[in-house]
Amino acid sequence: MDRFRPGSTQPVGGLLPASIPPDPNRPTRRRRVSVESVAEFGGSALAALAVIWLIFAVAGVDAPFGLFVSWFLTFVLFYGVLCWRSHGLLGMKTRLATVLIYSGALVALTGLVAVILDVTFKGGSVALARFPHFFYADMTQLGGNAPVTAVGVGPAIVGTVEQVGLAVLFTVPIAILTATYLVSASGIFARAVASVVDAMTGSPAIIAGLFVYLFWVAPRHTTGKSGFAAALALSVMMLPMATRAAQEVIAVVPGSLREAALALGAPEWRVMLRVVLPTARSGLANAVILAIARVTGETAPILFDVGGNVKYNWNPFSGQQDNLAFRIYQLFDQPNPHAVRDAWGTGFVLVLVVFILFLLARFIGASTPGKRRVRLPIRRLTRSDGA
Repeated sequence: MDRFRPGSTQPVGGLLPASIPPDPNRPTRRRRVSVESVAEFGGSALAALAVIWLIFAVAGVDAPFGLFVSWFLTFVLFYGVLCWRSHGLLGMKTRLATVLIYSGALVALTGLVAVILDVTFKGGSVALARFPHFFYADMTQLGGNAPVTAVGVGPAIVGTVEQVGLAVLFTVPIAILTATYLVSASGIFARAVASVVDAMTGSPAIIAGLFVYLFWVAPRHTTGKSGFAAALALSVMMLPMATRAAQEVIAVVPGSLREAALALGAPEWRVMLRVVLPTARSGLANAVILAIARVTGETAPILFDVGGNVKYNWNPFSGQQDNLAFRIYQLFDQPNPHAVRDAWGTGFVLVLVVFILFLLARFIGASTPGKRRVRLPIRRLTRSDGA
């Protein structure tokens, strides 16, 4: 076996060549964008825009969206041919893949930013008028000429927090236990459970609300609608999402950790409880919080179960309760323009709550797996203690 000198890539025996000529068809990844790449990208974009604009002008077609789509396709064609002639086939594939990936991300981000900005501009002024009145007042003063400073979404915020909190208490233990079982087992029952989870993931959201309505709300007639019923509907919808996310997180835990714990004589349940789950703690928290943020703004599961209430109801187990998503649905359904205005303000509050949950998920997900955020005091042994 050849030995290498420290700091050198050449072997001591000299059996390998001093330098290997680079393959011109092999793409190289650069950390910085070169002037040549910018010129190729910009030149292709300008050339494609000139050709498409000329064709549309001669044909007399006035279609901005069609112009944009045609320009993008022509740009991809021009840029691909230019990269193929300049960098080879593999270089062309790499650059086209980069362009398509960034373009798809930009389209998705544009839609998300457009929705958030629209809700912020239309609802921010409503929610922040005489701050923080809109965040703690109720809807008892809602009327045809009620000013924005006379109403608020305090009951809806309380109801949403309590309903989502109950749904988390019901769902998280079941989801983690189910994900652990699906990762550890491989029998017929495990495949049946995985099929049920997949079916629940693809079912419409309103099915969860109808399920709870038929088995809980309808038998109790007027006393069936409550925050607890809404929490049950949210749990049915949250369970498959949290289970799948937790399953993926637990599955990526290195198998060497389990094998080492089993080799030391630990039983399977203790390995899962003391080794696997603590290692995947940050990923599990991230999955749970993302599932919470997903169901917080859902209207269909709670449409038949929560009932709505313009006043505060701190008890989710008795009486109808309000919800942010349900309040938006009711306000937009009214012909009163003031109600529509308040609905935009409620939507801004809901977006703010979901945004806070996503930030919390990113903060927890960024932590190192298995890392303790609170250092426990450990007493070290001294020579006198050992004696």
